[in-house]
Amino acid sequence: MLLAKGQKVDVTKGRKLTTIKLLFGWTIKDSSISIDAAAFLLSERNRCERDEDFIFYGNPVARSGAASHTGLLHGAELEAISINLQRVPDSTAKIAFTVTIHEGERQGHFMQDVSSLYVRLIEESNGEELLRYEYGAEFTMETAVVVGELYRHSGEWKFNAVSGGFYGGLEALCTSFGLEIEQEASEVAAAVEEMVQTPIDLRKKLVHITLEKKKLTHVVAKVGIVLDITGSMQTLYKNGTVQEVVERILAVASKFDDNGTLDVWVYDTHFSRLPSVTERDFGHYVQNKILNNNEIHKFGRNNEPPVMEDVIRKYTVEEDDGIPVFIIFINDGGVVKPIKKVITAASVHPIFWQFVGIGQSDFEVLKQLDTMEGRIVDNANFIHLDDIAAVSDEVLYDLLLNEFPSWLKAAKDKRIIR
Repeated sequence: MLLAKGQKVDVTKGRKLTTIKLLFGWTIKDSSISIDAAAFLLSERNRCERDEDFIFYGNPVARSGAASHTGLLHGAELEAISINLQRVPDSTAKIAFTVTIHEGERQGHFMQDVSSLYVRLIEESNGEELLRYEYGAEFTMETAVVVGELYRHSGEWKFNAVSGGFYGGLEALCTSFGLEIEQEASEVAAAVEEMVQTPIDLRKKLVHITLEKKKLTHVVAKVGIVLDITGSMQTLYKNGTVQEVVERILAVASKFDDNGTLDVWVYDTHFSRLPSVTERDFGHYVQNKILNNNEIHKFGRNNEPPVMEDVIRKYTVEEDDGIPVFIIFINDGGVVKPIKKVITAASVHPIFWQFVGIGQSDFEVLKQLDTMEGRIVDNANFIHLDDIAAVSDEVLYDLLLNEFPSWLKAAKDKRIIR
């Protein structure tokens, strides 16, 4: 099976697998370029909780025997990582597989100097190839890549084709996964330390890369997020997933909005417009401003139109300045049909609605957004993510911003925005 970027496929479902092996291959223009493959065993927090859960040439075997790294001296593949699925600790929710250029910044070597990057996943016992993923054609000055992720889903293992590029090499990867790196006292290490400070900084860089690809770096827009807080969302609020979503979307607001501000709403049968969030105060935002806020109606049923009308009121009455508005609307199913009338009426306003469906609902109403008639411009889009926590930042940003450029052009043509 040849995968496309962002594709997620079953690995163990319908198969009796004990050990799988990921084989990494590439072609380099300069023989002095050194590339290393590695694996990060990650918790539900998307963190490598212990140093020994980072598997690479310097720590080739996990204590549990769940993962091992080997270099290959013959054939097309150059490095391999084996995963014994039966030995993976229950505390490991995901395994991220990476490749990095050794001392890339110092040596002036970047991913644009590497071609034909691919990974093959095989059943180790018989060599049967289960999937192949070719990636990296879009890379330029990156020195590290999250190639893909093996993650748990409903008692099985799935593979997510990520291809997320990083600047800052191995240090950047380790920092993003929560590991502390002892850096050499060199200009390169100092530059990396300055560049990679916090997860929000890393996400802002990924957003910027996405904006460059979609030619949106010149765009100024207000960004808001509307969060479903109906009963079926309760687990996602309490396990930190919604907090993580707010942080991920804040990175978009930080690049689009001059003030770096993310406007926030929550809704069930009632809605609340909450204090905006910025990089200064996003920590524990969901716990402090939502879960601990007794004035917010929580965990009831769906009723989208009232909160949508309040979003429209904020940006067309209270702040009528014609600046484009990008709204990310998180929902896990049960959307009421009258939202179609709201969206149709709102097509004359400078607001683009990006709906994100999460979970296993059928999302019948939201799937019809692209075919709705009666609008001046197509002002809404829908994407469905089974498990938003399993989607990499790069893939998420690419999906979120996929339709926004075409709406901007159409809205300008109709003089909805300046």
